[in-house]
Amino acid sequence: MEIGIKVAPHHVDWKTFLQVAELADAATIFSQFWNFDHFYPIKGDTDGPCLEAWVSLTGIAQATNRIRIGSMVNGVHYRHPAVLANMASALDIVSEGRFELGLGAGWNELESGAYGIDLGTLTERFDRFDEALMVVTSLLSQERTSFSGNYFTLQDARNEPKGPQQPLPICIGGTGEKRTLRSVARHASHWNLPMFEEQIFKQKYDVLKEHCEQVGTNIEDIKVSTHVFVEEETEASSVISEVHHQNQLGIDQSILYFQPPIGMKQVESLTEALVVEFG
Repeated sequence: MEIGIKVAPHHVDWKTFLQVAELADAATIFSQFWNFDHFYPIKGDTDGPCLEAWVSLTGIAQATNRIRIGSMVNGVHYRHPAVLANMASALDIVSEGRFELGLGAGWNELESGAYGIDLGTLTERFDRFDEALMVVTSLLSQERTSFSGNYFTLQDARNEPKGPQQPLPICIGGTGEKRTLRSVARHASHWNLPMFEEQIFKQKYDVLKEHCEQVGTNIEDIKVSTHVFVEEETEASSVISEVHHQNQLGIDQSILYFQPPIGMKQVESLTEALVVEFG
């Protein structure tokens, strides 16, 4: 069983964000630190502050030594996949092999529209996502990549130096049965179920298993994670109970997702309770 910790970089100052990451790095009960990839807050006041995901995560990489890091998950429409692959390799090097690349098709209409970034229809998003996954995985593993699609075209493209992890772990988040879970089976070593409900998890896992059988992937090689949402009033006992429940059902990583406002006393007290229960 793994326990991750996630702090979205919205409605939080850098000092607090960094303190949570440093605490997580020191507390071996946590295996992974996650942020998210948005430019506007997705909860509360959308005019509020929101730190950029990759820059803040690079700062976390330099401030920590042990914990694995990643963004849950990066919207592929924000960055060309060739740029994304280069960023991923660089951060894997900077973190000394502690980085995991989270990927998703993108969904946020507000920030996409504000920046003039084409989000597209649902079909277009996933067509683009399919192409982006092929480009990224090739650039992360091959010396040269040529690709011709409807959204991306590459000719003898390189991505050097590559990171120390070969292959670089890829996490795909989402629950779409026809396309998202098929992409997990084809490209990912980690699947994130964003919202945990027992029956939905069982249903989606069975669909993922079918996709794995179709493409020849061993589902046992795919780590499964989901969130435990921690609000300001959430008690440690309920978090511990949920972690136990998720683990009993086959969830490999329970990610404690702290919701703003972030209070260090709550993070510290919950960490202490987890150490007593699971340490």
